[in-house]
Amino acid sequence: MTAIITFIIVFGVIVIVHEFGHFYFAKKSGVRVREFAIGMGPKVLQTQRHGTTYTWRILPVGGYVRMAGRGDTDNDPIQPGMSVTVVVTDDVVTKINLSEQEELVGGQTMTVNQVDLIDGMFIEGYLANDNQLVRLTVDHDATITEPDGTMVLVAPRDTHIESAKLWQRALINFAGPLNNFILTLLLFIGLAFSLPGVSTTTVDQVNKDSPAALAGLKHNDEITAINGEKIHSWQKMQNTIQPLTNQNVNITYERNGKTKHVTLKPKGVKNGGMVIGQVGVTSKQTNALTARIRYGFQMTSQSMTQIFRAIKNLVQGFSLNKLGGPVAIYKNTSEVSHMGILVIVSFMAWLSVNLGMMNLLPIPGLDGGKLLLNAVEAIIRRPVPEKAELAVTLVGVGLLFVLMIVVTGNDILRYFIK
Repeated sequence: MTAIITFIIVFGVIVIVHEFGHFYFAKKSGVRVREFAIGMGPKVLQTQRHGTTYTWRILPVGGYVRMAGRGDTDNDPIQPGMSVTVVVTDDVVTKINLSEQEELVGGQTMTVNQVDLIDGMFIEGYLANDNQLVRLTVDHDATITEPDGTMVLVAPRDTHIESAKLWQRALINFAGPLNNFILTLLLFIGLAFSLPGVSTTTVDQVNKDSPAALAGLKHNDEITAINGEKIHSWQKMQNTIQPLTNQNVNITYERNGKTKHVTLKPKGVKNGGMVIGQVGVTSKQTNALTARIRYGFQMTSQSMTQIFRAIKNLVQGFSLNKLGGPVAIYKNTSEVSHMGILVIVSFMAWLSVNLGMMNLLPIPGLDGGKLLLNAVEAIIRRPVPEKAELAVTLVGVGLLFVLMIVVTGNDILRYFIK
């Protein structure tokens, strides 16, 4: 149960934060956000505020933002011949009801003949007990209650995401991953302040007979570069040295204000089924305010770099075992859920930056795919044809769906069967 609750919270938070990025910049750009959903599946609760319907759905996993435009498949749910209920105020329709679960006070039943809630903003049909065909204007901010009982605003053309400027649409698409990076930064900074101290690039202890000791490194030596690459954090130093087992490594350090150089060979040490290079030194800790904040930025940058390398490695040699879906996330969450709040926070930070980086891949259906279409539009100086965009998106979504099924199946085999 602890693992399930932890998974719901961790995965839910990073997804909602991601979606809130899209939501915030869409609202700022004049795009109508018809719904902000927490969870998936059937609606449990709803409330409307400032033109957006906020819903709580039955499956407490993730969420989504529903913006007016091509991607909103429920944009025009009314079809000729349907029976709907309308509320007319001063000859203008302010409410439309398609749901049998809800009743509109003062509503009139109408059999629809023709409707346009995007450009013409009208609904035409026959009112109950009246054989005369009438056409009624629909208010720009009218509400429509959908068959499942969700009440949202209608979506006129000017509120669509496609009506926003190109730079605004690009910002909306980038805002989700951006929010994940910001969340990662805040989590790592919070983690830094919860620790007794954070590591510096200054050596504290040197293990006896270690490669560092044999090379002459001492207490208070400040590591500044490894193989010519500048070192700004202890974590980066570890990540640089670990793959270099039994290889010559050039270390630049400062001692008493003087720059010195030394060459050594990291010793291979078994760690979690892997062999990693170690030189036999520990880091000097500090509790300075600036160092803690800097730690947050360094860890965020480091995590982004490592995930970029992982993506590069995946492209160079694809393997399903290098990918993980919801099952893998749950399995990893269940493992860290018993390790304490600090480990969970660190795991959430890594998962958040992972979601942000993966979403920026130029794959149709992901935010990166949408940004790629934005870039194409900027190059050709005209919108990408709707049919072409829809076809590319559908292919991308289809491939992602198939990949998710395959990855999930592989995760089940890896973690629960084999």
